[in-house]
Amino acid sequence: MPNTITVITAVHAPGAAHLPDAHKSLCEQELPDGWDWQWIVQEDGETDAVRPYVPDDARVSFGQGRAGRAAMARTMGLSRAEGAYIKVLDADDMLTPGALARDLRALTDHPDLGWATSRALDLLPDGSTAGFEGDPPQGPIARGAVLEFWRANDHRAQVHPATLFVRRDLLLALGGWMALPASEDTGLLMALNAVSRGWFTAETGLLYRKWPGQVTSQSAHTDAAERAARFAVVEARARVLAAMDGWRYEDTR
Repeated sequence: MPNTITVITAVHAPGAAHLPDAHKSLCEQELPDGWDWQWIVQEDGETDAVRPYVPDDARVSFGQGRAGRAAMARTMGLSRAEGAYIKVLDADDMLTPGALARDLRALTDHPDLGWATSRALDLLPDGSTAGFEGDPPQGPIARGAVLEFWRANDHRAQVHPATLFVRRDLLLALGGWMALPASEDTGLLMALNAVSRGWFTAETGLLYRKWPGQVTSQSAHTDAAERAARFAVVEARARVLAAMDGWRYEDTR
């Protein structure tokens, strides 16, 4: 569907109660005339615990499937994507006003870029926010720059994968999100940066909720052996992709 941004959210039962906040942040977005968003909410599983929190909104498409973690849920959700652009929104996060319009402008103004990111702030349980030093300057991000920073800074990227906005054709060409138990979004970000330049918007685009039930707070997420294996395959994939010619955007509309 032309002039549509598809927002994809993977959700499992513990995070479902945050969906109304995510939806509210979508409803507060202002887009250029003729543009709208579609929200794909894909449950990682087939329970009765998520659907009650899915907003009654014609722009929302809810689906379920076999549990396989966030990468599989998001990639399955792609089957219902109608937009030329895909925006990631985790179930427990919220967009800031204007975030979608800024992302869209970055890629429509720069057709040679494949993806965009923005500044993220942690949203703490007491309602306060916190950022971190290390954001790049606003503007284009060179191919390979994200991977090199990530390797040099204890596997922490200078742009947040939860803020990703990407051309749908490029996302599909890379196979969606990596089939990993975690860091699947980091893996995608490294792959994208290996084949195409991106963009960083210095204005805050995402409130990244910190709460005890989030997946990244669980002990398994920091298991040393699994973490090393995840990051090894993320880097290996990015290195192989970087050796290729790169991606070129062709408008097929």
